[in-house]
This record gives sequence, structure tokens and C-alpha cells, in this order.
Amino acid sequence: MEAQRKAGQAMRRINGLYDWIGAAVFALICFGGLFVFLIRVVGVDGNSMEPTLKNGERLVVTAFYGKAGRGDVVIVDRTDASPLVKRVIAVGGDQIAIDPDTFQVVLNGCPLKEDYTKGKTLPRDFGTGSRRIPEGYVVVMGDNRENSHDSRSADIGLISEDRIFGRVLFRFYPLYKAGWIE
Repeated sequence: MEAQRKAGQAMRRINGLYDWIGAAVFALICFGGLFVFLIRVVGVDGNSMEPTLKNGERLVVTAFYGKAGRGDVVIVDRTDASPLVKRVIAVGGDQIAIDPDTFQVVLNGCPLKEDYTKGKTLPRDFGTGSRRIPEGYVVVMGDNRENSHDSRSADIGLISEDRIFGRVLFRFYPLYKAGWIE
């Protein structure tokens, strides 16, 4: 009788262990799927997004964001080089220009209020004339305008929306700066 009771207890422990292992494996599969299909971790390389983002910071990015909107910080996938972390300034249908006197972005006839930028918005290859952005494309710029390789450069230019890998949601490293990105 005592032997049967001990055998029963041992079986319950083994079944409990299997339950824990099964739950752990399920959690790992769900967590892995989350990172494969919904979110990615991306590192900031360079200072083109200062003061918003700094070199070496780590970001959580989602590929399921809908269409890129003005002001979104996005990751642009480039097949020939490392991805770009930039801010969407204009979307398809927008009229954009860079004022040659004030070095300010003019969007749809109004100067764009950009409290997040550092430096002057130099026109570079983009020029100072007004341009209409075709549907399906966006203009991206770094927040550090004098030190950013972005849509103002001929080799980057307008970005097709299908090249936008995802929208930056959250900074998690360094920990003291963790928070949502606007």
C-alpha cells in the first residue's frame, strides 16, 4: 500500500514536470514567433538621428504598422547597405520644399514645426524647388539635419513605401532612456 502511494506521488511529480516543460517550450515558441513575425530589435548606427536617438541605442521595431505617416521614425531596408533609421517628413501627395533662406522644410505650403531637429536643413541634391511626392513614396530625413544621409541625397532619394521595414516603437537600451519613441 505504501509502495503504491509513493509510486503515485512519483508519477504526479513526473507529470507536473512534463507540464512545466511543456509550458516553457510553448512560451519559447510564442516568444520566438513574436520576434520573427511581429517585432524586431534594431541598433542605431551613427548620429544622424540625434538628438532623438543616439549611436548604440537599441530599438524595438514592428513591421505591422500600417502606412508610414508624417513624423514616424522608421527603418528603411536597403539591399546594398545597412538599414537606415529616419523620420518620415512627407508622404505621397504632399508638396515639399526646403526654404533656401531659413533652411526650413515647407510642407504643403506651411513651414514644418520640427522641435526634434538639430542643425539646419540643408537642401543638398534635393534642391530648393517645390516637389510633389508621388503616391507610394515618402521623404525621410534624419533629425540631425546637417549630418544625415537621407532623401536629400541623390543616392537615397524618395523611398518606396515597400522598402520601409517597420516603425520604431520603443527604445529599451540604455535602460535609463527606455521609453516610447515619438
